[in-house]
Amino acid sequence: MFKILLSLLLLPLTLLADLDNIFPFQTIHKANRAYGLGDYNKSIKLFNSLEKDDPSVNYNRANAEYKSGDYDTALLSYAKAKGVDEATRQYNIGNIYFKKKEWDRAIESYESSLVVREDKDTKFNLELAKRKKKEKKRKEQEKKNKKDKDKKKEDEEKRKKDKKKQEEEKKNKDKKEQDKKDKQKQDKKKGQDKESDKRKKSNRDNAQDGKKKEKQDKMTQEEKLTQKELKRLMKKLNDKKMPTMMYQASPKNRGDRDDKNPW
Repeated sequence: MFKILLSLLLLPLTLLADLDNIFPFQTIHKANRAYGLGDYNKSIKLFNSLEKDDPSVNYNRANAEYKSGDYDTALLSYAKAKGVDEATRQYNIGNIYFKKKEWDRAIESYESSLVVREDKDTKFNLELAKRKKKEKKRKEQEKKNKKDKDKKKEDEEKRKKDKKKQEEEKKNKDKKEQDKKDKQKQDKKKGQDKESDKRKKSNRDNAQDGKKKEKQDKMTQEEKLTQKELKRLMKKLNDKKMPTMMYQASPKNRGDRDDKNPW
């Protein structure tokens, strides 16, 4: 006994630091104690210092990781702990997937656990996971229905908007065409009015020219008649040989002849 104690006292410091590896049950005890006290990070650290390929170590570390909320890492550790309390391992894996709301995987894990061992908690969680799955499907369907309804409403509003736009465009187009027709009609009427005024003016001018010509023709005829009459009268006078009036001036009246007319 003395020799053993003396030998321990003579161990190098580095070897003393590795005593936990020489006596792993002590580390496991410390890790489990930390786990029981809720110090999961310390428990994980202690388990990590042990043999990494030991299924029991991986199982206990997975439990601590699960409690700390590191679900993805816990799943990896549980995967390395096959054969260690399989019913509980599958149950815990089911709980992780339940926390992650991956209902299909949770249901699969709970069912695997019940194959190994019947358990009312596992059954309860299984039924709860199935209800959650149905609820998820219902919500997804409601969401899809709402999305479809919103899309239908949006499409209907777009259709109405497009229809209104087309009606406005058609209305504007019809108005432009009508305005164009009205302008053409006005231009045509203006042209007709202008042509009518032109014809009226031409008719007035023609009427005035006709009256003027008629007057000129009448005056010419009258002039011709007057000239003809004058010629006839002159001829008549010549034919009658009217006597010439002779005036004799007496001496006493000779001086007055220049001042008086001869007749």
